[in-house]
Amino acid sequence: MQFVQKEYNVTVEIKKSKFITYLFPYEKFNDVMEKLKNEHPKARHFVYAYRYLNEFEQIVENSSDDGEPKGTSGKPSLAVMAGMDIINSGVIIVRYFGGIKLGTGGLIRAYGDAVNEVLNSATLVEYKKLIEKKLIFEYSYLSKVEYLLEKYDIIIVKKVFEIDVVFFIQASKEQLEKLKLELDRKCIIEETKFEKK
Repeated sequence: MQFVQKEYNVTVEIKKSKFITYLFPYEKFNDVMEKLKNEHPKARHFVYAYRYLNEFEQIVENSSDDGEPKGTSGKPSLAVMAGMDIINSGVIIVRYFGGIKLGTGGLIRAYGDAVNEVLNSATLVEYKKLIEKKLIFEYSYLSKVEYLLEKYDIIIVKKVFEIDVVFFIQASKEQLEKLKLELDRKCIIEETKFEKK
C-alpha cells in the first residue's frame, strides 16, 4: 500500500475538455475541495475519490460522479487508486466542459487517464503499520538511543525525563528488530498505548 504526503496536480485536455486533477493526503480532503470550488467557480464538475485506512486497518473508500453520468467518473477514478493500492489519499478532478460530448466510454477513459497522470507524477510512500512501544533507559544512553532512533527513522511521539528516560515511539516491526540488535541490554522496550496529541 502507498500514499502521498503532499499535494500534486496535473492538467489533461481531451477533446477541448480540461481535466485538472489534484492528489493529496486524505485528511486534507475538505480543505482541498473548498479551495478548488473557490478557485474554479466556472468548472462544471468536481469529481472525487478517496481511500483511507480506519482505526481497524480496514480500507474505507468513496467516490462521487458530481453530475457526470452515473459510474463514468468517480468509480473509474477510485478503480485506478485501488489498482495502484493507494491509501490515505484523495483525488479531486475539476472538469471544464469543452463543448464536445465524450460519451460513456470516453468519460471513463478520460477520468481514469487523468488519475493515472497525477499518480505517475507523484512521489508515493510505502505504507508501514506502526507499532507503539515504550523505550526505558538510563540518562547515560540518551545520545546513543537518539542516534539509533534517527538512524532507523523511528518516530518519537513523546519524551519523559524522570528517574530514567522514557521515550514513547512508533516504528514498523522491521525498524524495531533493527533497533533491538543495536540497543544495549539495559534499555527496555515495553508494550504501551498512548494518546496521540
